[in-house]
Amino acid sequence: MSWLRALKETARSGLSIERRRLEPLIAIRGAAGLALVIGISLAFFGPVVAASSAFGAFQAAIATFQRSWRPRPVLALVSGASLAVSTFLGYLTGSRLVLFLALLVLWTFVAGLAWAAGPTAGIIAASNVAIMLVTVTLPTSVANSAVHAMMILFGGIVQAALIVLFPVRRWGAQRDALADALAAEADYARRLRHDPLAPFDPVPLMTARSAAAVTPRQARRRPPELRGSRGVAERIRPVLASLADPSLGVPSEGPERERVRELLAAAGSVLDSAARAIRHGDPVELAPSAVAALKTPDTGTLLTGPPLRAADRLGALLSDVIETAEGEGTKEQEAKAEAAAEAIKAPANGPPASEAVRTAPDGTPAADTAGTASDGTPAAPHRRRPTLLRLVPVVLAAMRAELRPGSPILRHAVRVSVVAAGGYLIGTVLPFGHGYWAPMAAVMVMRPEFSQTYARSVARFGGTIVGVSLATAIVQTTHPGVTTAAALSVLCALLMYLLMRTGYVVGQACVSAYVVFLLGMAGDNWSQTVLERVVLTLAGGLLAMISYALYPAWETPRLRGRLGDWLKADGRYAASVVDQYAEPAERGHDDVRSALLDTREARVAWQEALATAQHEPVRNRGLSRSAADDTQHALAQLGRAAMLLEAHLPGGGATPVPDAAHLAEALRRATEQGAKAVRERRVPDWTEVREALAEWDARQRTDEGEADPFVREGAHLLLEALEEFSRGLDGRSESGTKPKSPGRKAD
Repeated sequence: MSWLRALKETARSGLSIERRRLEPLIAIRGAAGLALVIGISLAFFGPVVAASSAFGAFQAAIATFQRSWRPRPVLALVSGASLAVSTFLGYLTGSRLVLFLALLVLWTFVAGLAWAAGPTAGIIAASNVAIMLVTVTLPTSVANSAVHAMMILFGGIVQAALIVLFPVRRWGAQRDALADALAAEADYARRLRHDPLAPFDPVPLMTARSAAAVTPRQARRRPPELRGSRGVAERIRPVLASLADPSLGVPSEGPERERVRELLAAAGSVLDSAARAIRHGDPVELAPSAVAALKTPDTGTLLTGPPLRAADRLGALLSDVIETAEGEGTKEQEAKAEAAAEAIKAPANGPPASEAVRTAPDGTPAADTAGTASDGTPAAPHRRRPTLLRLVPVVLAAMRAELRPGSPILRHAVRVSVVAAGGYLIGTVLPFGHGYWAPMAAVMVMRPEFSQTYARSVARFGGTIVGVSLATAIVQTTHPGVTTAAALSVLCALLMYLLMRTGYVVGQACVSAYVVFLLGMAGDNWSQTVLERVVLTLAGGLLAMISYALYPAWETPRLRGRLGDWLKADGRYAASVVDQYAEPAERGHDDVRSALLDTREARVAWQEALATAQHEPVRNRGLSRSAADDTQHALAQLGRAAMLLEAHLPGGGATPVPDAAHLAEALRRATEQGAKAVRERRVPDWTEVREALAEWDARQRTDEGEADPFVREGAHLLLEALEEFSRGLDGRSESGTKPKSPGRKAD
C-alpha cells in the first residue's frame, strides 16, 4: 500500500463515528463524581486546586471505561495515585528545564513500555503523562504541589467510592463476555445446519476465558451462573462440529442429515436461552420445540457411530449449560431448571448421560473451569487472577522482556519519549504559551501500531478544532464565572463518558472543550486563541506521525513469523489430540487444552498482524495476499481436523491405538521444522508425516480389520491440510481441490 493510500485509509478510520450502545448511568456516575470533587475543592481550596482534583477525578473515571476484568474501583485508585505522583514529581523538577525533560523522557519511556502489560495499562499510563503536563503548571510551591497531588488522589478515591456505593450492572462485563460466548456457540450451531464446514471464531471464547479469572475476593462474590457455563461451552464446540461434519458418517442429504439439522437448531435455541439468562440474570426459559427435538427417540434409530455419540454428548452438555446458567434462584425456579435440564439430558438411545459426559472431551485443566459435571465430578477451582501487588513483578518482567532489539513495544517507548520531549521544547519556544498542548496531543495519540497512531492523530486534530472552537465561542459570548465554567466542564465530561465509544474524534472534541473550561475556571487566560491551541495540537500530531515514519515498527516483515507460530501451535494441538488415542486418559487432558489455547492465541496474533499489515505503506509484504489466504485456510482445516478428533477422545478404559503415538511424534517434529522453514522463506516438507501414515495404512491392511477407522481417517485429514498449506505457501494451491466458502476465516 502506498503512503498516500495509507494516509487516506487511516484518516477515514480516525474520523469515523459508529453507533454503539450507550451507558448513561455509568456516564452520570462518573460526571457526578467529578462534580462532587470540583465542588469540595472549590469550597475548601479554591479554583486552582479544584482544577487539579478535577483532572484526577476525570482521568480516574476514564480508566474505569477501559476493557479490563479487574474491579473498576481498583482501576480508579491506580489511575488517581499514579497521576498524583506524576504531578508532584513533575512540579519538583518543573522549574529546571533540563531536569524536567529528563523526568518527562523517563516517565514517557516507562509509559510506553507499560503496553507490554496490555492495552489498559498502556492507555492509563499514557493518559497520566499527558494530563501531568497540564497539572504541573497549576501549583505555585512545593507545599502547594503536595496539596494538589493529594486532591488528585482524592478524585480517584471519590470515583472508586461511587463505584462501590452505586454499582451499575455488577459483574456486567463478565456476564456479557460469557453470554457472548454462548451466543457465538448458538450462531455456530445454526450455521452448521446449512454449512457443515462453517468456520468458528474463537475470540468470544477467549474473551470469556479471560473474564473468568478472578481474585480470591472476587471468587467469593461471583454469581453462581458465572462459574461453570464457559467450561461446558468449550466442550460443546467440537461436539457440534463432529455432529455436523459429513466425513464422520452423516450424508449431505437424507433423513440422517435432517435429524442433525433439527439437533443443531435445538442446540442453538438452548444456548441462546442460556445466554439471555446469564446476560440479564433471569431464569432460563427453554422453547418447548427445542426440548422436544433433543429428547425425541428418532435420534437412536437414524444415527449410528460417531454422530450418535456426538448427539448423546450434546444433550448431556446442554443440560449442564442450563443448570449452571440458572444459578441460585427460588426453589420453584431451580426445580424448573432442573426439570428442563433432565428433559434434554437423557438420550433416547445409547449410553447414559453420565457416561456420555465421562467419555466426552474434557480438555479443561483443574484451574480452568468451575461447576459440577453431570457425572457428579466435584467442582474445579476457579481460574485465579493475581492481586494487584502480586501482579507488579509480573508486569515488570513483561516490560523487561521488551528491552530487546526489534521489539515493537521498545520502539514505541523510544518514539513516544523522544516526541514528548521534542513537543515540549517546541511548545516552549513558540510564542503561544501553554506549550503543553503539543506534547499532550502527541502522547495521547501515539500507539505501538502505525494505523492507530495515524488515525488517532487525524481524529485528535479534528476533534480539537471542533471542541476548542465551540468552547472558545461559548467563552467569548458568555464570559462565564468560576461556577459556570465548572458546570460547563462537568457537562463536557458527561458527554465524553457517554459518547467516548462512538469514535475517537467525538471524545477528543469533548476533552478539548473540557480542558478549556477547566483551565478557565482555574484562572487561565481566556485570550489564547483557537488558532494557537489548534496549531500546537497539529504540531504534536505531526511529530507523532513523523516519528513513526522515521522509526517504524512494521508488522509486514513479521508476517511469516506469525504464520510459523500458528503452524507450530496447530501442529502441537493436533499431535496432543492424536497422542491421547495412543494413551487414553480417564479425565483431564491438560496438554490438549494447553495446546488448544496456544493455537487460539497464535491464530489471533496472525489475524491481527495480517489486518495491521494491510494498512501499512510497505510494498514488500514478505507474503503475497493469495499465499496468506491459502495458508490460513489450510491451517483452519488442520485445526478443524484436530478438533473433530478431540470431540471423540477415548476414556481411560478404551483400547489404545499404538500407531497414533508414532504419528503424533511425526506431527510434532514436522510442524516445528515446518515453522522454521516458513520463517526462512522455504516451503515445508511433510515426508515424515506421510511416511508415518503410510506405515499405519500398510500395517492395517495386513490385519484382519480395524474396530474403529475414525482416528486413521482423521489423520488423513491432517495430512491433507498440511499438504494444502505447502501448496498455498508455494503459490500452487488449486482452488478446485477443496471447497472454500467466500471470505472463510480461520477456524
